[in-house]
Amino acid sequence: MRFGIDVAQQRMEFGEIVQRVRFGEALGFDGAWGFDHFVPMYGEGPGNCFEGMTTLAALASATSTIRLGLLVTGVTYRHPSVLAAQAVTVDHASGGRLELALGAAWYDAEHRQLGIEFPPTGRRFDRLEDALEMLTRLFTGEVVSYRGSQFTLDNAQMRPVPVQQPHPPLWIGGSGRRRTLPLVAKWADMWHTWGSPEHLSVLGAEVDRLAEAAGRDPASIGRASSLSLSASWDEVRSEAAAMRDAGIDYLVCGWPGEGRARVEEFATQVMPEFTGD
Repeated sequence: MRFGIDVAQQRMEFGEIVQRVRFGEALGFDGAWGFDHFVPMYGEGPGNCFEGMTTLAALASATSTIRLGLLVTGVTYRHPSVLAAQAVTVDHASGGRLELALGAAWYDAEHRQLGIEFPPTGRRFDRLEDALEMLTRLFTGEVVSYRGSQFTLDNAQMRPVPVQQPHPPLWIGGSGRRRTLPLVAKWADMWHTWGSPEHLSVLGAEVDRLAEAAGRDPASIGRASSLSLSASWDEVRSEAAAMRDAGIDYLVCGWPGEGRARVEEFATQVMPEFTGD
């Protein structure tokens, strides 16, 4: 089992973000995760919030081994071609440590406040489908064209190709059976979702069925969810074990209100029980 640490880059100074990620790297976390928003998502009143992809680029130069990603990149915020260029840049800046996680976006208030278009649900998923197609084509470095329902490519080419071949791992976030899970089955290297272990087992079986129908080995799709570190350690252990038994092989740990000492205690006393270290 692998573990990431969530350092959602809001309500702190940038130096603290860097320190948290370096701290996670030193403790042996597999990945450090931010979010993709322009305004704080938690807490009251105004506060700092740093843009996600440029934050990853800065963190790439401030770290050496920990993998970097956003949970998840909303397809409403950037044209897929812009996201492709950003992703290749971060992948090179990090020496091939980018995890590229995508979702259909959901925070309508943020879009409205900042004047960013927030299409209806169906169109957002159409954008996600187009983005997955366009990213994988652009990552080849070849001249490619594509006509989707929302976006197009016309004899487009991007260089360099990503360090990670054929592309950085593609994560898809969500649990909707009508649009999300079929996209997971077709495209995802990793699937991030949430819910009780029992619910995740049911959804996982659906992904397995859809992957087989799409001609993919279900075992090629990693399964990820989230874990709170603020419960008692017995509860944290029990939850992690139940997630593992439900087929989850990656847990993103929320940065706890208790702070660094709590993260360190988890990494040294609990995490090795699940990683085999």
